[in-house]
Amino acid sequence: MNKLLKLLPILLITLALIIGFNACGSKGGESQTNNDDSTKDQSTVGLATGIWRATVKTPGGDLPFQLDVAKEGENYKAHIVNGEERILLDEIEFPKPDSVKITLHIFDAFLVGKITEGKSIQGIWIKNGLKEPYEVEFKAEHGKDYRFEPVKSETSVDYTGKWEVTFTEKDGKTYPSIGIFKQTGRKVSGTFLTTTGDYRYLEGQVNDKDELMISAFDGNHAFLFKATQNENKIKGEFWYGKSVYETWEGVKNEDAKLADANKLTYLKKGYDKLAFSFPNMEGKKVTLEDSRYKDKVVLVQIFGTWCPNCMDETAFLAPWYEKNKDRGVEIIGLAYERSPEFEKAKVRINKMVKRYKTGYEFLFAGINDKKEAAKTLPMLNHVLSFPTTIFIDRTGKVRKIHTGFNGPGTGKYYEEFKKDFNKTMEELIAEKATESAK
Repeated sequence: MNKLLKLLPILLITLALIIGFNACGSKGGESQTNNDDSTKDQSTVGLATGIWRATVKTPGGDLPFQLDVAKEGENYKAHIVNGEERILLDEIEFPKPDSVKITLHIFDAFLVGKITEGKSIQGIWIKNGLKEPYEVEFKAEHGKDYRFEPVKSETSVDYTGKWEVTFTEKDGKTYPSIGIFKQTGRKVSGTFLTTTGDYRYLEGQVNDKDELMISAFDGNHAFLFKATQNENKIKGEFWYGKSVYETWEGVKNEDAKLADANKLTYLKKGYDKLAFSFPNMEGKKVTLEDSRYKDKVVLVQIFGTWCPNCMDETAFLAPWYEKNKDRGVEIIGLAYERSPEFEKAKVRINKMVKRYKTGYEFLFAGINDKKEAAKTLPMLNHVLSFPTTIFIDRTGKVRKIHTGFNGPGTGKYYEEFKKDFNKTMEELIAEKATESAK
């Protein structure tokens, strides 16, 4: 009951904001106008420009990130800041003079809140399209440039290095990971690599108790990690969103490796080709037998617009395709979305296409469930990760399947991925169709 009473004011604010937005949303800082004389003179409070310290509530405590707000004319835009990463937010609306709604990148997710004097926001982080309502308390304050807390003292504890890590889920299941961290003073950046992808740009610090505290917020995912170090051993906790909790521990090991990403997903015995028939954004069924793909090297990208690792891969593939599309190569994106309805999924996919300027074709393949996705591609042993990339030669044979994606937040691992990707593609493009068939 006490918890409900504490959340009640925030829930009431959220309800008011949503109702107000549906009634009379306005964009880019424009003031509301209607026939009610009592509101004619109201002007939008707006947002102070510059750095904001924002937090979303988790069971592990406040998860911080930065918002960098700018104004061009009457229009606002912002960037989510996680270390070197800057995620553009260019849909900022003011449903009421003292409230704001910020669309989070391409995701079906929002920050909505009440503004006080343009320098503080209190509200809710909302994610749509899930089986149950997803609302988490959100706050932001202007002018605070620290992430977790101000720290002035020095420390002799250093988390820099490569850590061989094991995560343990609530049910006792474990999975391997590699933690890579760089510490300067008390500031820390880095990420975790797993067999299904990486945790992208993590940023934080070593606090006054010499505990590691790092986080990332990308609009759809919220990661909070805490840990302590004892010599070359590390032990910590991990909170994901409002409900997932895991523990983790590891040892420093510069030789740590994960399973080969090119061997985790493969064709079942008796198959050498991929086959599917899914609708494109015009509703037309597309297959690998279509003339567009005949005698060409084809990449099939298994992904979802809700998946930040998939967005990292798309950000890499889109310009690569523009540069190489005249060399006898095509890419097909198979979208597995939260909604099973084509029209709803189409909105999300088209928004992603526009944001990343992707010139290759996208198909709606199903829902974002790995087991259900595997049913749509029964020749695969499983769908282990979003994203998964399938390399097909000019004769239609599958030559390689890469599970997961090491994005730019992984540093040298991203560079290694690009090198391996380009090597594979150059070899396949150089082959003639008759050579591939041998």
